Amino acid sequence: MRQITDTVFMIRPVQFRLNEQTAVNNYYQDDEVQVENQNEKAQNEFDGFVALLRSKGITVIEISDDPKHDTPDSIFPNNWISTHENGDIALYPMFAENRRLERRPEVLNRLEESGFTIENVVDYTAAEEEDLFLEGTGSLLLDRVNRKAFCSISPRADEDLLIEFCEDFEYTPVIFTAYQSVDGKRLPIYHTNVMMALGENYCVICLDCIDDKKERKNVLKHLKEDGKEVITISEQQVESFAGNMMQVHNASGERFLVMSDQAYSSLTESQITKLQSYNEILHPSIETIETLGGGSVRCMMAEVFLPK
Repeated sequence: MRQITDTVFMIRPVQFRLNEQTAVNNYYQDDEVQVENQNEKAQNEFDGFVALLRSKGITVIEISDDPKHDTPDSIFPNNWISTHENGDIALYPMFAENRRLERRPEVLNRLEESGFTIENVVDYTAAEEEDLFLEGTGSLLLDRVNRKAFCSISPRADEDLLIEFCEDFEYTPVIFTAYQSVDGKRLPIYHTNVMMALGENYCVICLDCIDDKKERKNVLKHLKEDGKEVITISEQQVESFAGNMMQVHNASGERFLVMSDQAYSSLTESQITKLQSYNEILHPSIETIETLGGGSVRCMMAEVFLPK
């Protein structure tokens, strides 16, 4: 089993903008900022990010969004699909109705055209009819080696669906609720991958977001028994997307940790030194995408673990 991959697929936006349907519980979107030429700026940020990954030998399968759908968040494909080493693909139920249009058969066709084998599609999307959601590897932090699924419960991560996923894919659920302060209230963070990132040998996590001490202790217990170095970040750093990172490698086996420039700028020297002891850090600037989309680099990369 591999924890990280050398191949990701990414969706180039054609009508990127702030998605009003997700802004109701994604408090990282800034609906007060007016950005001119927002789609063009997002495309430029996307292109620069893809070029950076490719320059390091990471394989990027680039797929253009389809303009016939109103899909302002298509740049974040990791929420509707995950791929697995046994050839399985999971399709996930999405909270925002306009995000459901992102699930396109053409994407699966493109993966197969790129030489990957899809054996089986496990489809959870019928749960949308019951207003139940589990938004892919946004909601699920998968420790693929130790078969654990870390999940922060929120309006976009239903506990029963998580359990169903874990039974189907043979993962042990590690359940908690992570919070953020919004206008003086503690509200659930919409996606687990905003406050937590799992590498091969380490975990970047904001423990202060987990208000329940028992839940916090349980998460730490699992990370430590699996030999992960725990690198903590603050709630303020989470607001700069410092939890939204992903480790990848290239064909030569070199490891890289990908985060946004904003996330990198929020880290302390000590945190950077710890992370650099495991891998080189790549930090593209994606300011428009973060400000309007409320997501960062990890959300933009859908990992490909399928067999060839």
